[in-house]
Amino acid sequence: MNFLPEAIDDYVLQHSQKEPLLLQELNKETWQKVLNPRMLSGAFQGRVLSMLSKLIRPTSILEIGTYTGYSALCLAEGLSATGTLHTIDKNEELETLQNKYFEKSGYRNQITQHFGNALDIIPTLQTSFDLVFIDADKGNYVNYFHSIISKINSGGVIISDNVLWSGKVVADLDPRDTDTKVLLEYNNLLQKDSRLETVLLPIRDGLTISRVK
Repeated sequence: MNFLPEAIDDYVLQHSQKEPLLLQELNKETWQKVLNPRMLSGAFQGRVLSMLSKLIRPTSILEIGTYTGYSALCLAEGLSATGTLHTIDKNEELETLQNKYFEKSGYRNQITQHFGNALDIIPTLQTSFDLVFIDADKGNYVNYFHSIISKINSGGVIISDNVLWSGKVVADLDPRDTDTKVLLEYNNLLQKDSRLETVLLPIRDGLTISRVK
């Protein structure tokens, strides 16, 4: 869902950094071969993630929801030279495609993949993080927040995707729609938690940036 008029959206794209060639290839292959390609971050949001990571210059990144690896590669662009990125996904069938582009990227040695339930994996990670990107099943967003908040360094940043959920967050709530219900709770949590400074950006499907004090 686009929240801007099409002409403005096109203008924004025309005046933003272009998608690197490697990510163009990954974008294309994802749309050709993988189910639900709309889950891909995409060119514009990918450049936003890259810019934020470059501004933060993290030494440690956690990504919850790898999919085909597009957003991981965008985030890796801002890693410090000795930095590491841990990325978690429940779908092991995507590992081969992820690895294909991780190998091409030059970040292979800085990226560690985990497969399984993120809520089981996160407690086993013996590190703290400067940047966390949450882009997995929406019904667990609140649970993901509680699992990672103690692992984020002071001054660290949480980026949360799909927080506008195609506008459903401002529509009448269907009692059966648990994803929207959880996202409403999550958005309120980020805004009210005294440990955070939060701004919600109407970029694509909604992107929240929360800074840990």
